[in-house]
Amino acid sequence: MSNSSNFIFKALYIVAWIIFVGLSIEAGGLIVNFVFSVYKPEFVPYLYQKLDLSAMYSRSQWAFFGMYTFILAIAMLKAWLFYVVIELVGKLDLAKPFSSFVSKKIMRISILILDIGVLSLVARQSAKNLLHHGYETDELNRFWVDGEAYILMAAVVYIIAIIFKKGIELQNENDLTI
Repeated sequence: MSNSSNFIFKALYIVAWIIFVGLSIEAGGLIVNFVFSVYKPEFVPYLYQKLDLSAMYSRSQWAFFGMYTFILAIAMLKAWLFYVVIELVGKLDLAKPFSSFVSKKIMRISILILDIGVLSLVARQSAKNLLHHGYETDELNRFWVDGEAYILMAAVVYIIAIIFKKGIELQNENDLTI
């Protein structure tokens, strides 16, 4: 492997760590915001993201907990996705990339991306449903704006996972014939 490829690979590994840390901080901030929204709603304007759903909470706790469940689940899935990416990049051997470990991690990544996409679409539709019932949901849309993009990305990564799986089969078959 050339020095430039090795450098780019290490740079991508660092970028994946930075994104993971950022997404973890966002998920943690949203969890803190949720706890304060329930127990000390007067502190919400001073918190990260300033997500104030107190009007929804006072009108319907089911709607409040449902929307926060979507928000927290999507945020945690995004952080988990980049944790799996870090695991993959950290243990990937570019000299022999076709391994069962790589195949499983790429398949896990495609499943997580699909989960994020589907959950985003369900959350968006639930928010629209609440909007038709008179709830204010405009500030929630930023948490699930790209559901279709995640589903499309999941399809692409799934195809790559299938290619890696076939590559492993061919590599193992080739190793047996030698």
